[in-house]
Amino acid sequence: MYCNSLDIPDVKILQPIRYEDPRGFFSEVFNTRDLAAAGIELEIVQENFAFSKLPYTVRGIHFQTPPHEQAKLVQVVRGAIYDVAVDLRRGSPWYGQYVSAVISADEWNQILIPPGFGHGLCTLEPDTAVLYKVTAHFSKANDTGIRWNDPELDIPWPLNGAEPLLSTKDESLPTLAEFDTPFVYKEQT
Repeated sequence: MYCNSLDIPDVKILQPIRYEDPRGFFSEVFNTRDLAAAGIELEIVQENFAFSKLPYTVRGIHFQTPPHEQAKLVQVVRGAIYDVAVDLRRGSPWYGQYVSAVISADEWNQILIPPGFGHGLCTLEPDTAVLYKVTAHFSKANDTGIRWNDPELDIPWPLNGAEPLLSTKDESLPTLAEFDTPFVYKEQT
């Protein structure tokens, strides 16, 4: 497995190795030993699946607050997404900034989003299927987010002029300025 940091170094792109032959391919998509060798330790407690029938479906920007904050390891098994991670950690040099990447079944890449980040995605193809592993169980009381189209974040969602398909929840989330973050940046040593 290959691992590279994005411009906010705590967010990583992982590239599982594919072993291909005429039948197709085999890949270890989650291996704690390989992750530990890359300096990543995750205790996965739940795996979620999201299917989006239409392109330009926007989900997010979601996260859970302490004590149920989550790291997410996101992989697309069909289709493609534009994936976004927003730094919500008070005191972080990147607070209020985001990084993005295209995650796709064709590229067979993953994105690791640590606790203290908001996560959002926009589907780029019809019938997109996303698997993501998390490090804390779902907690309805701690489930929240910030608005996907917050003008302060100014995320260039690749909508190609289309109206996004949104949930009622996502349409009513607060902006970053309205959100009092409980996350605190802890510098890595």
